[in-house]
Amino acid sequence: MDMYQKREMRKNKKMNEYAKCLPSTGINWYPGHMAKAKREIKERIKLIDIIYECIDARMPLSSKLKGMDDILEAKPRILVMTKKDLCDLDETSKWVKFYEEKGYKVILVDLTNNEDYKKLIKLTLEVAKPIQEKRVEKGLKSKEIKIGVVGIPNVGKSTLINKLAGKKVSNTGNKPGVTKQVNWLKTSNGFLLLDTPGILWPKIEDNEEALSLASTATIKMEILNMTDIGGYLITFFKNYYKDILENKYKIEISDDPNDIFALLAEKFNFFEKDGEIDYEKVSTKVYNDLVSGSLKGVTFDRWKN
Repeated sequence: MDMYQKREMRKNKKMNEYAKCLPSTGINWYPGHMAKAKREIKERIKLIDIIYECIDARMPLSSKLKGMDDILEAKPRILVMTKKDLCDLDETSKWVKFYEEKGYKVILVDLTNNEDYKKLIKLTLEVAKPIQEKRVEKGLKSKEIKIGVVGIPNVGKSTLINKLAGKKVSNTGNKPGVTKQVNWLKTSNGFLLLDTPGILWPKIEDNEEALSLASTATIKMEILNMTDIGGYLITFFKNYYKDILENKYKIEISDDPNDIFALLAEKFNFFEKDGEIDYEKVSTKVYNDLVSGSLKGVTFDRWKN
């Protein structure tokens, strides 16, 4: 057996080990500030007129809040699908139609596009119109509309709020847990926004959902290791967005994830001292490119009618 064959055997062994170590049980994830945020939203819900539920357009199903309808359903709700510029619009639009048919008001938003914010403000005023009309009927003045901004970590809530406020009033970052407290924030559009920490449900049962959430920096890296995420991403791109991966890295890929790891390791010289592929470095590269928006045009939740 020559050195190349031995290397291939070791590579395949590593990938088999990787496949075995993918999480097979639900992931428990409920930091204290998330539990506190859920409790405080419940306490303030009577003060809120409208809910902005922020959802990542790349994960229209996985990133939608679970276990919150009992708190939120009494209020008019707008599903704000953020990161429109990073998703596969054809695939995400199927989910938009699905939610609209369920009675939701839905808007796709590119967080860097001023025109999309104008559309959101217009939609908000339409949703708020019945609230203001009821006040007029009672002989009261129009009120400052209070909007609760909710969603899972890292879906762009703080970026949305900063833009609506016309200044930086909320911290942002490509990592979960940036916002830790519930705060009322004034905006330049006559709205008062309730900024809340990202909320995740106590246990993520579906492994694919967990990997999608981890791939977009929703779950901290302590929960799943980087090689698991990298293997998931490379396999996902191979299955659905092969051309995006090829165009981004200027490689011609096969249907074997092992070969893709090898090609990317060769491209960026990601090898360990013994000459083995450094799977963690390859995984980190793909992950960082996705989180930064360098890899885009993808939707993880596939529509299955």
